[in-house]
Amino acid sequence: MTASSSPPQLPEHRPGILQELLAQARQLESCLAELDVQPLLLVYGHLTGDSATIDRFAPYIKGAWGFEESVPEEMKAELRGKLIATLKDYAEAGRPLPPAPSRELLQKMADTAVGTHVPEAYYAMIYDELNFDGKDAKTVRWRETPGAARLANFKVLVIGAGFSGIAMGAKLKEAGYNFVVVEKNDNVGGTWYENTYPGIAVDTPNHFYSYSFRMEPNWDHYFARGDEIQTYIEKCYAEMGIADHVRFEQEVASTIWDKDKGIWNVKVRRKDGSTYEESYNAVISAAGLLNVPAFPKIPGMDRFKGPLFHSAHWDHNVDIAGKTVAVIGTGASGQQIIPAIADKVGKLVVFQRSPHWVRPNPLIFRTVTDNWKWALANIPYYNKWYRFLLLWATADGLLPQMRTDPNWTNPLSLNAENQRIREWLEANIREQVNGDEELIAKVTPKFPPYGKRMLRDGGYLKTLTRDNVELVTGPIQTFTETGIVDEHGVEHRVDVICLATGFKAQCPLTPIEVVGTNGSIRDHWGEDDPRAHLGITVPDFPNLFLIYGPNTNLGHGGSALFHSECQIRYIMQALREMIEGDLDVVEVKREPFEDYNRKVDAEFEGMVWMHPGVASWYKNAKGRVVTNSPWALSVYHKLTAEFAPEEYAMSKVKAEAV
Repeated sequence: MTASSSPPQLPEHRPGILQELLAQARQLESCLAELDVQPLLLVYGHLTGDSATIDRFAPYIKGAWGFEESVPEEMKAELRGKLIATLKDYAEAGRPLPPAPSRELLQKMADTAVGTHVPEAYYAMIYDELNFDGKDAKTVRWRETPGAARLANFKVLVIGAGFSGIAMGAKLKEAGYNFVVVEKNDNVGGTWYENTYPGIAVDTPNHFYSYSFRMEPNWDHYFARGDEIQTYIEKCYAEMGIADHVRFEQEVASTIWDKDKGIWNVKVRRKDGSTYEESYNAVISAAGLLNVPAFPKIPGMDRFKGPLFHSAHWDHNVDIAGKTVAVIGTGASGQQIIPAIADKVGKLVVFQRSPHWVRPNPLIFRTVTDNWKWALANIPYYNKWYRFLLLWATADGLLPQMRTDPNWTNPLSLNAENQRIREWLEANIREQVNGDEELIAKVTPKFPPYGKRMLRDGGYLKTLTRDNVELVTGPIQTFTETGIVDEHGVEHRVDVICLATGFKAQCPLTPIEVVGTNGSIRDHWGEDDPRAHLGITVPDFPNLFLIYGPNTNLGHGGSALFHSECQIRYIMQALREMIEGDLDVVEVKREPFEDYNRKVDAEFEGMVWMHPGVASWYKNAKGRVVTNSPWALSVYHKLTAEFAPEEYAMSKVKAEAV
């Protein structure tokens, strides 16, 4: 991909959109009748400021999801009529569409549409995320335009061309930087390119799990399949026009800081094993936490004679039809693979170390209709307000459920709402497994909801009731040439083994050798205790920036891309500080770094991830949560909104330009 293209223009920024809508009045009426009432109410409120109508709907809306309302049909019809009349009035009067709603109106609209109070702390985040003026509020602009020579001589390396890497590249290109993106694969996409196992899909609604600066109206699913996500990434990459900056099938082997010159000396390994070295003023890791597969330490793994592979590297050359297949692991990947292959294999043996909570959602497999796509592409602000609703429904609204009520005595839940969720999830388990008490006991977690990653119910529980599926619980003793021996000494003979055992999330930057001013990153972090200021910068590692670094995984919900965009903005501000200040070195000071990490650890106290009954990949061997962010999205947005120069040691070195 070398040519760039233009992204689709959102309707509110498309000249003549109102005239187009009225010319298609019949399609507009048909379309509105199919849409969720909450985003339609927000569009109407935005265009009119009619708070009285908003107030009338409030008693009937209990949540942000489309299925969490009980608005009478006559009220919905009335709203549709009012919206059409409003669009017609705008078109006939020739009035421009309104800018972002006032804070007062935003509060009324938001509170009504999500069925609860949205704190004022969220408003700045909402304005940024929805980009009402189309200018991308997260774009960092120059305060003083730098000289061409300064930008040309300041070289930036981005590691990884997944979602974060290409977005970082796009922002660097907009600002005119001299940069390179190194990608180990032969295409963009990162984890979405590498993971192609059966059933792969995103478990965050993709109308939110996408760039805020590149909303997509034409998703085929509400929870997109893997190939659909990969197609979106490739389209965005083509539109960004950064192909000349990306080097495929190359991998960073090491990056070593030269304190005398204030540069990183980087060794890159090509696919054929040959290496070359280059120097960069700044290095940005966009490799993330979920890029190195984790293999279980089970005796005898090398003895198995049949095909054995990790879910992240699914072997599509292996024919599983009619075979006996073992899937080890029932986390996110396992629960997508198992229902996807159960009707293709002869027998499926599922090895579960510990159960996970599984949350149903009626949209999990539903396809987006043509009317929905048309609305998202043509009704002004509909795409944006629908995104806001998903932001709320999948993220911070859950946080109160995840904190311990000190007066709560039930060890299997944290508070009254967490208990209510538990009972709802238990009822779903009972329904899905047809009341099978033995199976219910095996798959019901003994820890509170959200202690581990909350999984979407994509048919996993129902699949366990099939005649050709066997669930084996507990630890595995060993592998044999022909199968797997369970904790009771029973050998399960299988033809193929898939390890759905996750990633080495506690060990970011693996396997790159990173050496700063005082040893390697492994000297500082060990194998499982990474720490960073805001998840982005680390003392003793100047000019090194992390995207999706320690304590930035969203275990309580939300979109990883939201966090990524916050981090990219912060990094762009740091680089701007260097360029405009003619600085060579920017290094976070020890005090703010340690203060931030103390606050992170303190915030985890009383949260579900620290519950004594929970063991997960979120924690290291000592029980510290090292992957997850404890913050509400609004808090992290505020923490990263402005780069703080006073928290950094910044200097110039006497050396020739790189």
